[in-house]
Amino acid sequence: MNIDLRLMATLPVLAPAAAAVLVLLVDVALPDRRRVHLGLAALGLVVGVLGVLPGLRLGAGDRRGAFCLDSGHCGYAATHLTSVLQLAGLLAALVVLVLARDDWAAPGAGGAPDRTGRAPVVVALALAATAGVVAVPAAGDLGTLLVSLELATLPTVALVALVRTGWPSERRARAVDGAVSLLTTSLVSFALLALGAAFWVAATGSTVLGSVTDVAHPPLLVMAAVLMVAGLAFKVSAVPFHAWTPITYAAAPMPVTLYLATVSKVAALGGLVVVVQALGVVDGTTLVAVAVLAAASMTLGNLVALVQQDVLRLLAWSTVAQAGWVLLPLATLSSRATQAAGSYLVVYLAATLLAFVVVLTVAVLVTAHDQGEGPGTRLSAYRGLLRSRPLLALPLGLALLTLAGLPPAVAGVVAKIAALRPVLGEEIWWLALVAALNVALGIAVYLRWVAVLVATDRPGPVTAAVRVPAPTWVLVGLLTLLLVVGSIVPLGVV
Repeated sequence: MNIDLRLMATLPVLAPAAAAVLVLLVDVALPDRRRVHLGLAALGLVVGVLGVLPGLRLGAGDRRGAFCLDSGHCGYAATHLTSVLQLAGLLAALVVLVLARDDWAAPGAGGAPDRTGRAPVVVALALAATAGVVAVPAAGDLGTLLVSLELATLPTVALVALVRTGWPSERRARAVDGAVSLLTTSLVSFALLALGAAFWVAATGSTVLGSVTDVAHPPLLVMAAVLMVAGLAFKVSAVPFHAWTPITYAAAPMPVTLYLATVSKVAALGGLVVVVQALGVVDGTTLVAVAVLAAASMTLGNLVALVQQDVLRLLAWSTVAQAGWVLLPLATLSSRATQAAGSYLVVYLAATLLAFVVVLTVAVLVTAHDQGEGPGTRLSAYRGLLRSRPLLALPLGLALLTLAGLPPAVAGVVAKIAALRPVLGEEIWWLALVAALNVALGIAVYLRWVAVLVATDRPGPVTAAVRVPAPTWVLVGLLTLLLVVGSIVPLGVV
């Protein structure tokens, strides 16, 4: 048996993985050179982005394969949709790296090196997790899928727990609690995935993830479908596997929260697309399970987000609701379901990244204003932001309107229409009704925040006295431009 490696096709995965190893090796030779690690990480992500570009030119049905057998099966197979998801994950990771540059490179107490050796470790962990994220959508067999998902998950547990030694002990304890919550849920989800994989092999006699048309034991394949979808639902923060999300988001360092809210979701959707494409054509049970998850996630997420006073918890519950919208088109047999889900995820990533950039900036501004004691993540901190910091308030407002699906953020409107279209085409009326009700709920969630931004009665603590770093303005400008261009020339599907 011959194996055709074709390693260049796996460059999106190899580049961040190699950069993670290089960061650790360089740290041995050049200890305490924190900025060097960040530069190497950025280089690895950029090379990964360059490796994705050939896949964006693939036509329908074309694949870039690696680790291919004589039979034609490839352990790694990237399609056009896979390449779009990989590109989104790598670029989102690059944004997180820029935002985290000061936190991850910060020294320990008194300017001395951090006793945890935090800079190289957190950078290497983030790169390793990103390598797993971009590998998941291209998984061609069960082994690749399971290993990639764990690579995308386990490093994030350490990222949540590995905080700066200068943090107060209470805050460090909350970070550990968040990491334990994430770890516990991830272990349960992996158990479900592994059990589903066992049922898959028993039903098909193969570990290959491909479109199945004939199996010896259909009930086993149905059980495999339900278990694997349930296992993947944890990572996308779908109900009832969402419990870790608000706890971990609020406890983790803010750049890590941003990573979990954006980059990790690429792996979640990638895994779901792989499983639904392989199993959904066999039995409707899989699709019913996805539909129920979608309906429950968007409803519970919006209802709880509607009463939150902390913006991190609001965004955490918003993630749960948006997970429902990502899952929505996958509940159908439409040929464009996966493209619609991919489109929605890309729009969600852009809007969430922009919102988090502003949230992180406001938290820093409030802390500087109140000498380290200000509640920088409270919703009240944003009162009157349009008047005090219009260049931050307007992009944040655009991001919130995009998530709500309201004009003038046309990109969000088109994304919701694209997600709804397969459901309406398959005439799943109960699910379409639930989605329509959640459109109204989502509007209430995000307009509540917008109303605080434009309020003029009582200004919040953010003033124009503190300078915002230039890289932050660059990120705000680029992400805002992306949403504006997406609203002027809405593509609908990837």
